[in-house]
Amino acid sequence: MPASVAGPIRHTLIIGCGDTGVRVAARLVASAELVTGLVRSQASAARVRSIGARAIRRDLDQLGTEKLPDCDRLLYFAPPGRAGHADYRMGDVLARLPRVPTQLVYISTSGVYGDCQGDWVDETRPVDPQSERGQRRADAERQIADYAPHAVILRAPGIYGPNRLPVSRVLDREPILDDAEGGWSNRIHIDDLATIAYRAGTERWPHSIYNACDGLPTRLSTYYDALAELLGVEPVPRISWAEAESRFSAMRLSFLRESRRLSNRRLVDTGFESIFCDFREGLAASLKAESAD
Repeated sequence: MPASVAGPIRHTLIIGCGDTGVRVAARLVASAELVTGLVRSQASAARVRSIGARAIRRDLDQLGTEKLPDCDRLLYFAPPGRAGHADYRMGDVLARLPRVPTQLVYISTSGVYGDCQGDWVDETRPVDPQSERGQRRADAERQIADYAPHAVILRAPGIYGPNRLPVSRVLDREPILDDAEGGWSNRIHIDDLATIAYRAGTERWPHSIYNACDGLPTRLSTYYDALAELLGVEPVPRISWAEAESRFSAMRLSFLRESRRLSNRRLVDTGFESIFCDFREGLAASLKAESAD
């Protein structure tokens, strides 16, 4: 079982304190820890302050030469930029930290594995990103591992939760790729991801890389059909790959070209118990939370 972090953690800095970051920050604040969230917008800063954390506004593409706040724990949840093969934001952030933090957690993506043709994938599989977005994430992983070999990297697949569901697509009956021409999809509920990130940052885990997923990959239609049933509507139509290429964005197609089934055995071995190990329960809870807003 993981051990607790030795010594006091006086300050946690969360880079990219959005939906996941705020969830983690709230748990840390509840433990009477000092937490600072780095965000870009005024609205995001207000949200961070509303749960009792400090907020600073910075544009990661224009950090300048000013040092970032000193911290004992760094939780890096911000994505790379939108272009290129490298994550220049990561390099700028690490260069502006006063010292190497005691604890580091980085949320990456399972896209670093590339297309695995439906194979089961664990953390021992070499990275082979085919898309630029995957290459940027792989570069970010390399940078943070070189900077701090004790960092924990969480490879997350599709994140779902309240206000993160394809409800409009289902209600508008937008088609999806037919399973005969598509691959496997993997997912993690945002509340589970926040728990994983919190534990990775407050415990000593034996490995440096974990697949942060529910461990239950499905065909894409299974996910959409379950959502349609919960919404009380008919399943969305299926289309061929040729038609998908004429209708879908390049970004969406890049996701559909990759197929893999992620194993979360290493994560389970830490003692992690998912709130939503069945995504159907996660979908239902997410829709309920949306209706309550």
